[in-house]
Amino acid sequence: MSDRWISTFLAAMAAEQDAARNTRLAYGRDLKDYSGWLERQGADFAIATRETVETYLIFCDAQGLSKATRARRLSAIRQMYRFAHDEGWRSDNPAIRLKGPGATQRLPKTLGLPEVDRLLAAARTYGRSPADRLRNTALVELLYATGMRVSELVELPVAAVRGNPAMILVRGKGDKERMVPLSAPARAAATAWLAQRDASDEAARLAGKPVPRALFPGPGVAGHLTRQHFYLMIKDIAVAGGVDPSRVTPHTLRHAFATHLLAGGADLRVIQTLLGHADIATTEIYTHVLEDTLKELVLNRHPLARKG
Repeated sequence: MSDRWISTFLAAMAAEQDAARNTRLAYGRDLKDYSGWLERQGADFAIATRETVETYLIFCDAQGLSKATRARRLSAIRQMYRFAHDEGWRSDNPAIRLKGPGATQRLPKTLGLPEVDRLLAAARTYGRSPADRLRNTALVELLYATGMRVSELVELPVAAVRGNPAMILVRGKGDKERMVPLSAPARAAATAWLAQRDASDEAARLAGKPVPRALFPGPGVAGHLTRQHFYLMIKDIAVAGGVDPSRVTPHTLRHAFATHLLAGGADLRVIQTLLGHADIATTEIYTHVLEDTLKELVLNRHPLARKG
């Protein structure tokens, strides 16, 4: 029964709320964990009480799970029970009045302009072949120029950059689309990679092989470079560029894009649109990043601070 509840709830999320695939996967994992714990207690979704859910959250805390993870699990449980109530599977929602632990707000890690410059320079020389180097340059240039999520980047179709466009269409969370502009270096990198792709595609056609649709193809079932592959790649590029790899992820470059735009005077609403944030509050966190950067400059680099 629990599996049926979970699968039906996730299907409804996809159909009615247009929830992103990664969100549904995370909720599915959380609900599977809760379901497994209930089974070990001799219970199930249908008979769990408020005290049952509270005990589960205490168990999660004892397992050392972060506040953010526990808050997400409670959110998944609460929404699933709300759906069950709407469907008539339960007469109540045992999690509706429970308060989550509250996630500790962490400022996103970002990079300075010199570090980004070193990453971009390293991408141009990193790779076994000229084709690899063209691909890696296009990946890093596009990521920093647009602030795309890594999943959005690796899933770009070839058609997105066909014709040397000044802006490209990005399909984001929940299949929501947005337009993002390309910088001159990003356009040049995309054009160079596209020329390489076209040559490879023509050779594949002549050999009777299928031509991949993705701009950055990969050998897996999805047909494109995976997020995990690019995550490892950007670490190697960081090492090659003399940047601490522990500070560099694909998401760090997204944060750098937003922080550098804000520092340059861009409007917060514009940054919200470019990042694809549904809520301006999500974008506002970058103002705190900028404040911390300015404080560091004053406290550590002002001549009077050095005298102190």
